[in-house]
Amino acid sequence: MVDAPKKILVVEDTKSYLFILTETLRDAGFTVVSAEDGEAGLLAVESEKPDLILLDITMPKMDGITVSKKLKEAGSLVPIIFLTNMSDLKNVSEAMQNATDYIVKADTSVDDVVVKVKEKLHIV
Repeated sequence: MVDAPKKILVVEDTKSYLFILTETLRDAGFTVVSAEDGEAGLLAVESEKPDLILLDITMPKMDGITVSKKLKEAGSLVPIIFLTNMSDLKNVSEAMQNATDYIVKADTSVDDVVVKVKEKLHIV
């Protein structure tokens, strides 16, 4: 029996980056759902039951750190990888309280994000 593809939720408000990341993840064999703001992302976690969340920090309606805190409070165990352009120590340290990893978009290719997703999901 073949395992179903892992489902990735991408919560990102930059439409061009969201498109490229979504297509690259699909090409890598993942099922991908997306949301363009924190509130929609939070709702998508409940309805879509993703295996992993790629979460931007700076977004409209609700920032990613708030989303991650709400998920933790609700008892969610879904791994979160933050995707952001903020690399200052304060943001990294606050984000890592509720995430498994932190990627600075400007320093990382989309293909490297896919590699990181596979690592977190233990896919070789």
